[in-house]
Amino acid sequence: GVSAFLYGSHHHTRGDLSRFLLTRGIWLVCVEIVFVSLAWNFNVLGENYLLWLQVIWILGLSMIVLSGLVWLPRLAIAVIALVLILGHNLLDGVQPAQGDASMLWQVLHIQGPLPDFDLFNAFVLYPLIPWPGVMALGFVLGQIFLGDPKVRVRQLIGLGATITVAFFVFRYFQLYGEPNGWVVHPTIPATLVDFFNVTKYPPSLQYLMMTLGPILLLLGLLDHARGRIANIFLTYGRVPFFFYVIHLYVIHLCAIALGWALGFAVSDMFVFFFYYPPDFGISLGVVYALWVAIVVALYPLCHWFAGVKARRKDWWLSYL
Repeated sequence: GVSAFLYGSHHHTRGDLSRFLLTRGIWLVCVEIVFVSLAWNFNVLGENYLLWLQVIWILGLSMIVLSGLVWLPRLAIAVIALVLILGHNLLDGVQPAQGDASMLWQVLHIQGPLPDFDLFNAFVLYPLIPWPGVMALGFVLGQIFLGDPKVRVRQLIGLGATITVAFFVFRYFQLYGEPNGWVVHPTIPATLVDFFNVTKYPPSLQYLMMTLGPILLLLGLLDHARGRIANIFLTYGRVPFFFYVIHLYVIHLCAIALGWALGFAVSDMFVFFFYYPPDFGISLGVVYALWVAIVVALYPLCHWFAGVKARRKDWWLSYL
C-alpha cells in the first residue's frame, strides 16, 4: 500500500496509478494460478494437482480493489480500511448454506476448498477480507514517507508501539478481534505458544495488531540503517516478488533431490507436498539450515535483478 502511494506520487496521475494497480493485480492473480501453482505441484494438472490460492493471489485481488479506492478522498480510504480491519471479525459467525453464495463468501472470508473442478482442486488459503483494508491503510500512511525523516521516525515508532501494546491488552484480556482464545498451560513455553496462536486465515484483528505493530516499530527504528548488512536486506526488499517465485521452484527442486537421496522415486516428489510419501522428512534443524542456505544462495541472483531494475526503466519491469 505504501509502495502504491509512492508510485502515484512520482509524477503519475490518479488514472495512471489506478490502471497500474488494476493491470498488476490481474497479472499477480494469473501468476498465482499458473506459475506459483506449478512451483508447488510440478505435475502440470496431473493427478492430485492443487490450485493453492494464497499470498500472490490475495495481493493481486487487493491491488484490484485499491485501483478503485484511489479515486476516493484520503479520509474515505482510511475509513474503509479501518472498517475492514476493525470490523471483519463481526462476520466470523456467518456460514452460508452450500451454493454459489457459499463459494463467494469462501473467497471473501472463509478459508477452505472450493467445489471440485474437472481438472484440479482449488483451495482458498487467503480469503480476501480484510487484506484490501490493510493495503488501503498502507496507502493512507504513505504520505508520512514523503515528509521530514525525524517526524516520520517518531510517527512510525509511536504508531507501532501503540498497536503492539494494544495487541497485548486485547489478547491478555481476550477482548474483541480473535475467535481463538488462550489458556494457561503447565509450562511457560506452551502458554506462550497458545497466547500467540492467533488466526491468520483470514487474519483476525489481533493477528494484524501482533504483526503490523512490530513492523511499523521496526520501520521507524531501522529508518536510518546503513552499511553492508542493511544493503543485503535492501537487496531482497527491492525484488520480493522475483525472489518469492524463484525460491518456490528452488525449494521444490531441493525436495526432489532430497527425496531421491532418501530412496524415493522422483515421481513421488513431483506433486504438491500434501501428497509426499508419509515417511519422507528431515529434522527441523536441517530444515532451518536448508532455509538459510537457499536464501543465501539466491542473493547473487537477487542482487543482479535489483541492478537491472535500477538501471533500466522498461515498463514490464514494474510487473516483476
